[in-house]
Amino acid sequence: MSEARYEVLLTEGAEQDLEELYDYIAEFDCEANASRVLDQLLELAQSLALFPERGAYPKELIALGIRDYRQTSFKPYRVIYRVQRLKVYIHLIVDGRRDLQSLLSRRLLGVQ
Repeated sequence: MSEARYEVLLTEGAEQDLEELYDYIAEFDCEANASRVLDQLLELAQSLALFPERGAYPKELIALGIRDYRQTSFKPYRVIYRVQRLKVYIHLIVDGRRDLQSLLSRRLLGVQ
């Protein structure tokens, strides 16, 4: 019995999130730690290829009645994604200590 594998894709916004996280960590900590965090976030994202439904619904979106997105995390970072057919679209990779309500509304819902 073979397991269905989902294709994991990063949106342009998620790729930009990774670049910004790397730059921030490299500047305020060191490049080695920035690379380690980036590698772990990419590994976490790729792990969604097997069981994307394992992620919880982001509470900020549940409050708006939206259950189209899920999240997984590598503390303190949150990876927000959507499963469509056999594809996992990663929309947001963000430090969970930030105000996510407005960020999620802007990025995922197009609210300015």
